[in-house]
Amino acid sequence: MTDAAIQDSDLAQLVLLTGPSGAGRSTALKALEDIGFEAIDNMPISLVRPLVAAPLERPLALVLDPRNRDFSVDALLALVGDLQSLGRVNLDLVFLDCPVPVLIRRFSETRRRHPLSPDGTAREGIEFEARLLAPVRLRADVLIDTEALTPHDLRARMHGLFDDRAGQSMRVQIESFSYKRGIPAGVDLVFDCRFLKNPHWQADLRRLDGRDARVAGFVSADHRFDGFFRRIHELVESLLPEYAHEGKSQLTIGFGCTGGQHRSVATAEKLAIALAQTKWQVSKRHRELERIATQVAIAENE
Repeated sequence: MTDAAIQDSDLAQLVLLTGPSGAGRSTALKALEDIGFEAIDNMPISLVRPLVAAPLERPLALVLDPRNRDFSVDALLALVGDLQSLGRVNLDLVFLDCPVPVLIRRFSETRRRHPLSPDGTAREGIEFEARLLAPVRLRADVLIDTEALTPHDLRARMHGLFDDRAGQSMRVQIESFSYKRGIPAGVDLVFDCRFLKNPHWQADLRRLDGRDARVAGFVSADHRFDGFFRRIHELVESLLPEYAHEGKSQLTIGFGCTGGQHRSVATAEKLAIALAQTKWQVSKRHRELERIATQVAIAENE
């Protein structure tokens, strides 16, 4: 985000979202709506100036993209220049990007027609849109590559960038994950729990997860756990005020293990409780447990 955007906090917030189809515009817009923005999708460029001319009672987020017949790159760039010169809004142009091959795969999986190539192939529409939007990408204040982001990750990224509601301190998100599936995108601090004894090899614990007291007890009984956890807790507690002082609105801490079900979950749960007790705003996410729950739900509905 630009320094000007950060400094002009007294101005009404305006976020213009754009980028290729399939890159996550709708998810990003919904994330902003969830934190109090008035959100309008597929906004004609010609209507933005009259809309912004009136006093904005709350932050405003608009999706401007080539689906609209009113759209042109020149018009969008001129709009951005005009709004910034007026100095009436705190403006950020956010470009949601994604590599062409990934977009092709996404359209193939959903079997959707590309809006810019309704009678041709998705590849043709995607490649044309990438060329069309190249100047806008270069002009963006915030560029987010969504290739490796889940919808949850993208929502968290948008919240971290734009949820600066007065009176709220920095939020801390604690995630558990499996190293086999990679480190989650956007994690700030990562700790490896794979050296701890693994409950997976205990028949009575294998099907449970780290939220269960029996699993948590097994993990914490490892003679190395207390020193490991104490040092992490002390490090995190010392760093959080510094991150908050620098203006960071969200810090994400990741704990990984082999399967993302036992050791990382138990450790993440314990740290979340410890930080909440010292009045930090804490949320939790257990990525692999979410994936398992989704698979079970799909199987039950088949």
